[in-house]
Amino acid sequence: MLSRALAGSIVLSDEAATRSLGEAMAAKVQPGESVLLEGPLGAGKSCLVRGFLAALGHVGSAPSPTFSLMVVYELPRRVVHADFYRLANALGTGIEDELGEATCLIEWPDRLHGMVNPSACWRVELQIEGDHRKARVMPPASLTSHT
Repeated sequence: MLSRALAGSIVLSDEAATRSLGEAMAAKVQPGESVLLEGPLGAGKSCLVRGFLAALGHVGSAPSPTFSLMVVYELPRRVVHADFYRLANALGTGIEDELGEATCLIEWPDRLHGMVNPSACWRVELQIEGDHRKARVMPPASLTSHT
């Protein structure tokens, strides 16, 4: 599934497919790398994160951090799930302390305002198309020739 998403966009027919993409990404994204999750409300960003977390051994709920802004998961590696939808600027949220250290899964990354170089991050573009979603995954520029 991930290889198809890296080669172009893939159709995610349901929530299980979106979670499966997150699970596949967990095997590729390394500690300290960030994943920028882009797409409109309801596109499946938090669903993808739930799959990512489950692949790393998280059991239980993983709610979207829309109101708490960030949730930290101490799994075999530290994972931070951030949702900056309600902010104009994420500076001062604590994400700056996690970048490069934890695996950061960031919804609404446009609020980072220069805190990361997007070409050095994984990027996932999710779109709603009728009753399904489409996903496109782009690895960091340093991995482009290796993926």
